[in-house]
Amino acid sequence: MLSLSLPEAILAFFAPTLIFLMLLAMHIVLPAWRVTGYVRDEASNELLKYRLNGLLVFAIAVLVWWFEVGGIPRDWLFRATFYSIAGSSVLAVVLTAILVAGGSTKQSAKKGASVWAGRVLNKSYFEHLDFKMYLYIFGGTVLALNALSGVAYHWELYGFNSNVGLFLYAGMWLFFVTDYFCFERVQLYTYDIIHERLGFKLIWGCLTVYPYLYVIPLWGVTHFPSPEFKGSIAILTYGGPILLFLFGWTLSRGSNLQKYTFKRWPERKFLGVMEPEAIASANRLILCSGFWGVSRHVNYLGEFLIALAMALVLGHFLSFWVWIYPIFIVGLFVHRQRTDDVFCAEKYGVAWDEYCKRTPYRIIPGIY
Repeated sequence: MLSLSLPEAILAFFAPTLIFLMLLAMHIVLPAWRVTGYVRDEASNELLKYRLNGLLVFAIAVLVWWFEVGGIPRDWLFRATFYSIAGSSVLAVVLTAILVAGGSTKQSAKKGASVWAGRVLNKSYFEHLDFKMYLYIFGGTVLALNALSGVAYHWELYGFNSNVGLFLYAGMWLFFVTDYFCFERVQLYTYDIIHERLGFKLIWGCLTVYPYLYVIPLWGVTHFPSPEFKGSIAILTYGGPILLFLFGWTLSRGSNLQKYTFKRWPERKFLGVMEPEAIASANRLILCSGFWGVSRHVNYLGEFLIALAMALVLGHFLSFWVWIYPIFIVGLFVHRQRTDDVFCAEKYGVAWDEYCKRTPYRIIPGIY
């Protein structure tokens, strides 16, 4: 992955910036669904408006990759990974400097903290172009392309003797990203958009961590030959993780959709069967039924199971490479769960205490 010529290495370094600009141009030019979000502008207190066309941008980007437009081989993004990580990190520093320098200091009096966590909640350009939402378009699109490129690299090495699990792994990421863009509007009602500010943490996360580091397992396993599972063992090895992935997706997507439905239509039954039950706190409500009666962060449980399925489907159970992403996800969401609980306790007061008594488990029912 480091054996690039000097011109290729330079191109690889600037590839994230070029991709960033090309995807941004498509996002601006292509038709978009114009919607009103949940977050209010800090200055005017008006609900923010958005242009949503992530699925269209993503589909075109995948076609560009598949047909090798511009003469770029399908496996090139994977071979360029290390140089691209350096380039995307520099891009993140530049964008952070621009956004933090232009933001207010409401969130933190400490300059270092505001650079990391951010000063501005939202940044919009032109008409309905939200910078934070665009970052997720970039991150999701490049993540899927990197996964596909890694499989293309593996195919070049092994051809018809390739590891089937790698193709399933890339398919899971492709499904994951496509699903996100299909439900892009739901993202407007999540913690990331409502509470997260634009600082280096979010910008570097979307430009580098999400698209390049989430697929770290590929750095190792693309060079491994197929585990060559046969018969019923192969069915269990590949079919089991697929079922686990779908179950995790059901928990994650179902819980997020239920909360989205509740925020938009508080009286509506989710999927026509889940009666909404809530605990009142001043002028706010805490959803406590359906998925949200199972655990307080059941969506995180879904993410854990998805990560575990991705590790298992690769087939190389004794390789540390396959476990890097699940370990990261556990650390990320356990930390976020604790942060979320502190925030919710301050926001909802005694109502949150009541919810915790009613739903005692943080993430995993019966365990944690």
